[in-house]
Amino acid sequence: MGQDADRREESHLRFSRRRFLQAAGGVVVAGSLNSPRFAGAQSERSSMVDAFDGDVAAATVAQLQAGMETGSLTSVSITQAYLDRIDDVDRAGPSVNSVLMTNPEALDIAAQLDRERQEQGPRGPLHGVPILLKDNIDTGDRMVTSAGSLALASPAGADATVAARLRQAGCVLLGKTNLSEWANFRSTRSSSGWSGVGGQTKNPHVLNRNPCGSSSGSGAAVAAGLCAAAIGTETDGSIVCPSNANGIVGIKPTLGLVGRTGIVPIAHSQDTAGPMARTVADAAAILTALVGVDPADPITSGDGVQRHPDYTLFCAGGDLAGVRLGVARNYTGFHERADLLLTQALLALAELGAIVVDPAEIPHRGAYDDAEYEVLLYEFKSGLNAYLAGRPELETRTLADLIEFNLAHAETEMPLFRQEIFEKAQEKGDLTEAAYLEALETSKRLAGPDGIDTALQQHGVDALVAITGGPAWPTDPVTGDHFLGGCSSPAAVSGYPHITVPMGTIFGLPVNLSIFGAAFSEPILIRVAHAFEQATRLRAVPRYLPEVDLTQA
Repeated sequence: MGQDADRREESHLRFSRRRFLQAAGGVVVAGSLNSPRFAGAQSERSSMVDAFDGDVAAATVAQLQAGMETGSLTSVSITQAYLDRIDDVDRAGPSVNSVLMTNPEALDIAAQLDRERQEQGPRGPLHGVPILLKDNIDTGDRMVTSAGSLALASPAGADATVAARLRQAGCVLLGKTNLSEWANFRSTRSSSGWSGVGGQTKNPHVLNRNPCGSSSGSGAAVAAGLCAAAIGTETDGSIVCPSNANGIVGIKPTLGLVGRTGIVPIAHSQDTAGPMARTVADAAAILTALVGVDPADPITSGDGVQRHPDYTLFCAGGDLAGVRLGVARNYTGFHERADLLLTQALLALAELGAIVVDPAEIPHRGAYDDAEYEVLLYEFKSGLNAYLAGRPELETRTLADLIEFNLAHAETEMPLFRQEIFEKAQEKGDLTEAAYLEALETSKRLAGPDGIDTALQQHGVDALVAITGGPAWPTDPVTGDHFLGGCSSPAAVSGYPHITVPMGTIFGLPVNLSIFGAAFSEPILIRVAHAFEQATRLRAVPRYLPEVDLTQA
């Protein structure tokens, strides 16, 4: 059945692929989006993602805001609708299990924001909009910040910078999402989306498939319509991979745009928070709220940081005339059908006016993996010890304490996999050691100046595109993740921006297109992602299937 389906899909794509492959010299310039494939995709999908009939599960931030402006919606009614949906979809029904806890103050906050709107007007485009946070982001309220670990399952003393900026923008902090415990940095055999606090999160498209991680709950909750949007964090892949697996938009910002104080750390040279949403415009609106100087995070106040007051401005228009996009062919091959979807995506971009340069490979793929891992081990120990020192309510005050806690509570914390990464990190010294400094220099240079920057310059392109990753794998608590590969590392290690946007499905499982570029190139990446999204409308609505439907090609 699988081979027959492959032949059907190849036949379905043949016309467009021929047009693309016949273009001269690997460079394509094309006109309008009138090919049969994309006309059909647009009409088929647009009714699912654009029409707003009051159902918050499919609503965009702009639609919610418009409803509150006209009075047909209130922040209280929206918040209550999401809380009801969390009960019906996340805890009962298909039991996606993406939300660890809801904010007991959410309705009170929403009511206060409704009163403020009536008396003073809205603060901005996010006023009254409910947002979920990954549970490694501190909030100074009654919600806990656990990183998925029972050792940390207590409230923090203050808001993280990210949480504070969302509150300032008028968001309702709706709750905390489950995550891969310790952001997938405890064991090499972990199951993404599993934590000792929350158990296993499911993929809402096909429930026995994995949501990827480590922002597993944020990705699944956005796809399932349990919030207007969510915040994830990424060290390497933790925003873009769950966005890919759940078929949503994710933005990993350039390092330095978003403050990280109050986020449980993995590695300060790579960590960042970013938005996960159903549309590019929604993600851009949330990014606007997140960016800014964090006095306790020096990287946000560096001389080279380039911020924009409103990232939604780059969502205007769908014309990509003159934009040069390079195809990172060495980040393909994760699945043959994903490669076919990429071919269609490239055609769509060319028909929007983009100049597609194919190939435009990124040098040094895989050459810095060991150096990156070394950096993460050193920085995790240093950063975690500093973070825990700022949580005086916890008995676990160091990485060594955490290792002992897990050993003492092995039945609940380590029933599926161990903590060998913790143990390796504990063996590391401080951040002045030559081994760390050499690994940091190597990984940053090969990923950034000698990697992405070189590809951009050699091929004269504005941004690079690739396949974010393969379709979601079956969740396997026994042997762990069966990851098919992805393109997250160059942008993650260099600290450069990365946007992922839906480009289709494989047997009902989403696959995304990645767009990344030089440091602080968010404007062009958002422009390309938004134009592609609006032209193709390929975000799929979850069906909560128990297993893959092999008849759905």
